[in-house]
Amino acid sequence: MSSARPIVFLSDFGLGNEWVGLCHAVMSGIAPRCPIVDLSHLVRPLEVSSGAILLADSLPYVSEDAVVLAVVEPNVGKDREIAIETESGRHLVGPDNGLLSLAWEAAGGIRAAVELTAPDVVRRPHAESFRAPDTFCPAAARLASGMEIGELGAALDPATLAVVRMAEPEVEPGKIACEVIDFNRFGNVHLNVRPADLEAAQLAGAATIAVESTAGAAEAKVGSTYADFEPGEYGVLWDPRGWLTIVRGNPASALEGLGLTLAAPVWLTRA
Repeated sequence: MSSARPIVFLSDFGLGNEWVGLCHAVMSGIAPRCPIVDLSHLVRPLEVSSGAILLADSLPYVSEDAVVLAVVEPNVGKDREIAIETESGRHLVGPDNGLLSLAWEAAGGIRAAVELTAPDVVRRPHAESFRAPDTFCPAAARLASGMEIGELGAALDPATLAVVRMAEPEVEPGKIACEVIDFNRFGNVHLNVRPADLEAAQLAGAATIAVESTAGAAEAKVGSTYADFEPGEYGVLWDPRGWLTIVRGNPASALEGLGLTLAAPVWLTRA
């Protein structure tokens, strides 16, 4: 692999503070030739599962030689800090809290895993409440510069690593019981439903799908892009990550209209 690989960086740090900039400064100091790509720093605070889904769904857009650095860490300093080499050759760096697990599954599983313990790589944190610049960032930068994963620290048994489990929808003819796995700032709601689920429920090809939550219900027109819906009209379409998504014609919000939250149950039937 090239000794100047890109680093793709995801976190829940937000953009209203210096945290992302400090991480960039550390990685650029160690690996000045390695470009840093900010995938997102707007993962909702502390939502490990949302970060894990976004990371895995983004892999088709990320070059195979990139080092992926992900930090969404409710238990800063308590979870192990790890690096993963997948069977496809990808490298992932982040906390051992399940954040990386959907990505390594999407990349064929784990070939090698280490805890970030090497004293010539990991530095004593300036603050235990913000360890990323001194632990994750140096490890990602060293990998991107050509260091072998085994040099980052002690080997780990992959079976001991934390994982995130995706809920599966309940599918029967004419009906899908599913749940909200994510939503965005436009109020579009992502469900844990793939095209095969819609086929199995015999809802593929329907012009309209009935959507019900515990707080509301609507008939949603099936479309392919946001321009297919009139202002305020409910619709469903496939998002770029392959999830069935409930939307409303701009500027209305499906999230607010149906009273939905993360993990809320949703029922889909033929209208």
